[in-house]
Amino acid sequence: MYFLAIDQSTSATKALLFDRNGVSVDRESLEHRQHHPHPGWVEHDAEEIWQNTLEVLRKLLGRHARKRRQIASLSITNQRETVVVFDRASGRPLAPAMVWQCRRGDPFCAAHRHSGAESLVHRKTGLRLDAYFSGSKLQWLVWDNLDLRKKLADGSALIGTMDAYLIYRLTGGKVFATDHTNASRTLLFDIHALQWDDTLCALWDVPRHALPEVRESPDQFGETTIDGMLSQPLPIRGVMGDSQASLFAQRCFIPGSAKITFGTGSSVLLNIGSVARTLDNGILTALAWVHRGVPTYAFEGIIISSASTLTWLRDKLGMPDVLELEQLALSVADSAGVHLIPAFNGLGLPHWRPDARAAITGLTPASDRRHIARAAFESIAFQVRDVLDSLRRAAGLSSGALHADGGPTASSFLMQLTADLGCTELRVSNMRDCSPLGAVLAGQLGLGLHESIADLARMPHAETIYAPHATAEQIAARHSAWSRALHSVLAS
Repeated sequence: MYFLAIDQSTSATKALLFDRNGVSVDRESLEHRQHHPHPGWVEHDAEEIWQNTLEVLRKLLGRHARKRRQIASLSITNQRETVVVFDRASGRPLAPAMVWQCRRGDPFCAAHRHSGAESLVHRKTGLRLDAYFSGSKLQWLVWDNLDLRKKLADGSALIGTMDAYLIYRLTGGKVFATDHTNASRTLLFDIHALQWDDTLCALWDVPRHALPEVRESPDQFGETTIDGMLSQPLPIRGVMGDSQASLFAQRCFIPGSAKITFGTGSSVLLNIGSVARTLDNGILTALAWVHRGVPTYAFEGIIISSASTLTWLRDKLGMPDVLELEQLALSVADSAGVHLIPAFNGLGLPHWRPDARAAITGLTPASDRRHIARAAFESIAFQVRDVLDSLRRAAGLSSGALHADGGPTASSFLMQLTADLGCTELRVSNMRDCSPLGAVLAGQLGLGLHESIADLARMPHAETIYAPHATAEQIAARHSAWSRALHSVLAS
């Protein structure tokens, strides 16, 4: 028995094939273009993403023709806050997908903050009134495009996160649905009542009838032949936003367990159990998943620029690719006082400064590209440290291992650096594709292949452990220097 998964991320779309034990058999990946039409704007072509989805599935299935009849289901995991408006009749996008990194909604957030709506939004959604999430971008869209506003009002246009969009295309428009983890990232969803909220929809000028039905992650989301590639329809089961799917795959089922997914940005999630707690210190409260009507919540810390910092060095400064960049960073003992503050699209927890901008500080005549490369890697690890400290203080925890996954975990240098600067034991999954695995495990749960979530915890899960090596005094001095550099940028 095999399980097919789509992993639709910020930079690429992947198709993966898993066996019954959650082992990845094969994968296919295709990057899509990043569009920046104005400063602070980030867009994707949702039609390109749909065609890439079909292409990676076609190539993967083509290599495993004999296994097709043994595939039990298709699961989906995706970039969470990216949103697209598409045509009800054809499923084709009516505007570019607005990516989670996009800041075009900032003026609307500022206006609602000025009117006193911030506490209402935070109380209902567990999130911040911030353009990182979908609501303000949708409000920008309906104010900018009168024709689209009319189509949303009359029901000929629909709004979806990337999972809902792909489900609609895969089912030929028969199913318009999302799961709780994705719905809860829009600023339109009440995480306590577990439903779309009329007050929030009115706040952001979003018609509720344009939003998808919300189902539990293990539920069935229709059937698909994948645009005719399969002779028999395949059930779509297991739909979950990428960060929550990673938490699920890492078996962080017990309150206090935590994980980080390294990617374009990074998300740290810490399980807090079945009772939502909302805080006023910048920590988000996320819906981790809902199963059999029972929600599980998590504290979340967002790092907006993580591995994308390394990509920026490559694409904008002409530095080597990530593997060579690592060797460049390793060629010096430290960054010699150079710090890279990666606020390319603002800063997340614990600062939440959308107005912050990136900077490189501490340059001297002796500084060179090696020190900048090292500072880039260190910026990822320092941000993890800051987020982890905030989450643990909020949860009343002083220590505990941090589970990790994502493509950048292939860098043992970055992982050891994170363990050292984060003062934490880092348990890195040997399965880098934890997000699609989490969606598959949710799908298996829905298919009845596991009796309960507790059964999933007993499945084998191979990890590589990185223990911190540096002394507390050394790390304290380095972290203090990072903090000074960071606050000098924020104060400018």
